[in-house]
Amino acid sequence: MFKLIHRQIIKELFHLFFLSLGCLLGIILLGRMLQLRDLLLAQNVGGGELMTLFIYLVPFFLLLLMPIASMLAVFLTFLRMSTDRELVALKANGVSLYQLLPAPLIFAILCTLGSLFVSYHGISWGMTHFKGTLLELVRSQTRLALQAGIFNQDFPGLTFYAHKVDEKTGDMEFVFVQDKRQKNITVNIVADKASVVTEVKQGALLISFKNGRIYRREGAKLDILQFGSYVIKLSLAQLFGSDYSPGERKASELSVAELRKLRADPNAFDDVDTKPSKVEVELAKRFALPAGCFVLSLFAMPIACIFQGLRQQWGLLISLGLFLVYYTMFSFGVSFGEAGTLSPQIGLWVPNVLFLLLFLVILQMAARERTIRFRPRLPRLRLRRAKS
Repeated sequence: MFKLIHRQIIKELFHLFFLSLGCLLGIILLGRMLQLRDLLLAQNVGGGELMTLFIYLVPFFLLLLMPIASMLAVFLTFLRMSTDRELVALKANGVSLYQLLPAPLIFAILCTLGSLFVSYHGISWGMTHFKGTLLELVRSQTRLALQAGIFNQDFPGLTFYAHKVDEKTGDMEFVFVQDKRQKNITVNIVADKASVVTEVKQGALLISFKNGRIYRREGAKLDILQFGSYVIKLSLAQLFGSDYSPGERKASELSVAELRKLRADPNAFDDVDTKPSKVEVELAKRFALPAGCFVLSLFAMPIACIFQGLRQQWGLLISLGLFLVYYTMFSFGVSFGEAGTLSPQIGLWVPNVLFLLLFLVILQMAARERTIRFRPRLPRLRLRRAKS
């Protein structure tokens, strides 16, 4: 009987977990979609490419969303069981609340392991592929924009012309480029061959020229330089028309192994420039949030049991409010940790410890059937409003 009960509870827990996680991800990615659409407005990017970019962004948000999704799943499951009097029926058959604890415990452990996997590998994998795909999209769109025999001015400050363009490789022959990115200086480049290359680490688009000449005019002065190889570097932030640069990596985009390496040697990566305090905070966050999945999942069980006669929409608001309290405390820990006023190992773990202690206290209350009833109070509130 216990195996059947736990199996059904775990099944409902995961059903609500994936439903909650999908809804939360959809809301966040919808906002990111609008932001990315503005970012890629200058590039002719279709819906398929945007969906690919969103998939790579999912691990970045999972670390934050998994704790609230696991909490919602446990809260709504046991709230439904309490509202439908299933808990009363189980207690009448000798099943205590402690005997129901293994199902949410197993669920919490599995969610924690999944969150740890995302923390260790998922975020770094997603952001690396996101930036690589973004740069490849820009390169392919640039290659399509460069057509033979047509003057192209899509690049800011550059006028591009190629007599021949290979549609497959994007290699060009007999190339002319006029560069007016510097004030009062005009640079004309004439080359036999040219190609477009993207650099993921630099976050730049490189136009490589071979065998040509540079005519540099500044006022009445003209300089002529012959070269065998010459490269123009275009920042993708300029191409996007925003401050975003895919070449810059933040601490929140690194894996746990990279963060530990960066903590040991602040100059370990050339493309990462961040404060040591942010590295410490990010390392603490990678373990505190997965632990939050475990703590909040267990905490939601007795909370749902002590609220009898509560509708699910109100239960949803209460659970979101409790998570807001948790996340506010967590945000204060992040802020104090980055400012250096409080150790991240303390500030980011205080919410977990506090909610775990509350779980133990409220679990004893729920096991002793000390509940908070809502139905008798609603009519009184309505009568008071009617009198007033």
